[in-house]
Amino acid sequence: MLYSRQIMLPQIDIAGQQKLLDAKVLVLGMGGLGCPLLMYLVSCGVGSITIVDPDVVELSNLQRQILFGHDDLGRKKADVASEKARQLNQHVDISPVTRIPEDSELRRLVETSDVVVDGTDNFAARYRHNQFCVDCETPLVSGAVIRFEGQVTTFDQRNSGAPCYHCLYPQGEEQELNCTENGVLGPVAGMIATIMATETVKLIINAGELLTGRLLLLDALHMDWRTVNLSKDPQCSVCSKA
Repeated sequence: MLYSRQIMLPQIDIAGQQKLLDAKVLVLGMGGLGCPLLMYLVSCGVGSITIVDPDVVELSNLQRQILFGHDDLGRKKADVASEKARQLNQHVDISPVTRIPEDSELRRLVETSDVVVDGTDNFAARYRHNQFCVDCETPLVSGAVIRFEGQVTTFDQRNSGAPCYHCLYPQGEEQELNCTENGVLGPVAGMIATIMATETVKLIINAGELLTGRLLLLDALHMDWRTVNLSKDPQCSVCSKA
């Protein structure tokens, strides 16, 4: 049986596997984080996954975006990723979106999802995704990587005391870093993506302790993990209610 090894886990069992099969997940970004993340969600049996990425596959992507090969150069990432995911698990429904959604479409996608997973690489996109997740009270798993470093956390506005992405990075105080200018080690993206996938599964099956209110930081050069507690900003313009 395809899912037999995880059904053996008491935290999952038949009931948890059914939750995964019934779940809807929105994956934003099919880069170094999105590629391994997608394959783990598909292999776990998350029943419905929408992936959003407007970009095409470039040669420099292949170093860390492990779903793509030389034959995929020039093709839309979301289309290629969907094809590869269906080869791994034909029972999962994969819906590719190959453009940046309009606000109304993005809101609908967020609102109808059980979990949103953000692997995009710029603050503008992340602020936008966070806003809709706050508005719709949809849990948001967020990860980022640069050089030998990575971070991951979970934002869940169903908990009134939980912070949002804007609490962590207030607009106007962010420092934009990207792989194009600063570089990244591919396996570091895989390490963070695996944690993002694990957090997503835990949210769906309601098991374990999530990273809500905690930021997990990785320094892979020294192989050091540490956790920083996050607090809700009472003055946050996005998640704090008057």
